[in-house]
Amino acid sequence: MTTPVCTRAANGKTRPSSYPSFASYVSARQPVLLRTARSLTANPSDAEDLLQTALAKTYVAWERIEDHRALDGYVRRALLNTRTSQWRKRRVDEFACEELPEPEPQPGHDDPAERQALRDAMWRAIMKLPARQRAMVVLRYYEDLSEAQTAEVLGVSVGTVKSAVSRALGKLRDDPELGVVR
Repeated sequence: MTTPVCTRAANGKTRPSSYPSFASYVSARQPVLLRTARSLTANPSDAEDLLQTALAKTYVAWERIEDHRALDGYVRRALLNTRTSQWRKRRVDEFACEELPEPEPQPGHDDPAERQALRDAMWRAIMKLPARQRAMVVLRYYEDLSEAQTAEVLGVSVGTVKSAVSRALGKLRDDPELGVVR
């Protein structure tokens, strides 16, 4: 036995609802419905768009829905149907070919994988430094603070910052892992 979806009873009067308005339903159930939409898509922005579309369809049918206890099921079905329609309409712009088309390397542009490898090696080398030198290097070169600002943040003199950063840079230059990528 299915639950009727029509809101009007035989005499034409509407039945009392657990949600007095569409807005109250949306504000009460949006987090749960958004989780459902996120499970249907890979992208959180797409999930929000999907939920918005399903809620628009529900709004159009609001007056016809008799049993407001079944609203979640109605919206979930709208989510699923909308996602299925989107999936069926998608275009596939991929073609099989003998050779993969790789872009020619541009002069002056590094390989992103090499940049990431260098970045990872640099952080590993920085993590080997003593805590005080590491803090000074990070503040000076990653946070882009001046020597005076670094000294003020750490509560030391400018000369201490200069000598500690100099020693830290020397250790980084001598790091065998960074020597390979120089």
